[in-house]
Amino acid sequence: MESGVQAQNVPLASEVKLKLLSCCLSFFFAGTNDGSVGALLPYMLKFYGVSTGLVIVMYVYVAAFVGWLVAGGTNFFLASRLSLGLNLVLGAFLQLLAHALRVWAPPFPLFAVTFFLAGLGTAYQDSHSNTFVSRVTGAHRWLGVIHAMYGAGLLVSPFVATPIASSYIPSRWYHFYYFPLAVGVVNLLLVLIAFRDRLPLSSIEDERQTASSEQSGTRSTLSAFGEAKATLKLKSVWLLSMFYFFYLGAALTSGGWVVEYLVTVRHGNLTAMGFVPAGMSAGVFLGRLALAEPTHRFGERRMVLVYVLVAIGLQLVYWLVPNIIVNAVAVCLMSFTLSTLFPTGMSVGSKLFPKERQSSALGLVFVVGQAGGALFPSLTGLLATRVGVQVLQPVSLGLLTLTGASWALVPKVKHRSE
Repeated sequence: MESGVQAQNVPLASEVKLKLLSCCLSFFFAGTNDGSVGALLPYMLKFYGVSTGLVIVMYVYVAAFVGWLVAGGTNFFLASRLSLGLNLVLGAFLQLLAHALRVWAPPFPLFAVTFFLAGLGTAYQDSHSNTFVSRVTGAHRWLGVIHAMYGAGLLVSPFVATPIASSYIPSRWYHFYYFPLAVGVVNLLLVLIAFRDRLPLSSIEDERQTASSEQSGTRSTLSAFGEAKATLKLKSVWLLSMFYFFYLGAALTSGGWVVEYLVTVRHGNLTAMGFVPAGMSAGVFLGRLALAEPTHRFGERRMVLVYVLVAIGLQLVYWLVPNIIVNAVAVCLMSFTLSTLFPTGMSVGSKLFPKERQSSALGLVFVVGQAGGALFPSLTGLLATRVGVQVLQPVSLGLLTLTGASWALVPKVKHRSE
């Protein structure tokens, strides 16, 4: 136990710190993309003259999910044929391309395709970033930090997007994308610099040898098909994927419909309620920084269940107490409480999955999770058109309950020293 603690405190080499900085920026970059949609959506609707349902259901959620789906299907092949550095570069380039296409307000079909490109690029870069960080000393802390940077991107982007979109009549909302475009350029350059030793194709064999040395008795090389087949046979992959399916479904459903609920059901002011998602993003950012250490110290399995139970209590307050201020505070605290579930799940997955299959396994987990994040907000929208947006509350409560139940089914991690 003492040696494990000492291992946590070993200083990281400067090249590892640079790689971690690159991973942090990649998650911040992804957050700026996801966090800007809500702020820019009214301007997109007016500019392109399309219906809200068409944009949200068919083009934003679905196009992005298709990008994740394609990434999940191709990640097996790319992980076996390309080095870690090249996979990260590919992801960074695709995201950069998406924003480069957006800055000139392209025709709507092409604009929709950019969400596919952004989803595909994010899936490639973030899944491999997670794999790298999960192998660093003190991984639980660093996973919390990189995922907190995603929350920082969610928080910052609306405050950049709103002033730009509202500064001109008619709005030049698409000028906002110069901001993520600039971040994307830095992101790509930092990947090229930080992971320059992982760019050559010759580094693939080194990575395989490292993985196989840590997993005795395992073949160091697998074909892309064999890699996919072996990954799909892992029971732990599907159980962790089910947890993410319900968790992201709960988080994105609540966050996507909170303003509409507070305005329609609680009769809040639209402008004032628009700040609630910013509070939720701040909760994600702070929670992933503050809760990483206690979660690791008191046990990941136990603490996730505690967080879900607390969130269910806050959800009941949000539902049953007809007070806007109390509701706003409750949803922000819920975001804080649930924020660490994502990096904690990645930490557990890195210990459950064989080292040589981590990239493909985490990629599959991401895809299934994103399916929940796309499916449940869309279903909630369809139900809301029939029975009203108040349906958000029982749907959210049910998803939180399923999140806790699915986490209880995730296999226990056998202790191993770091």
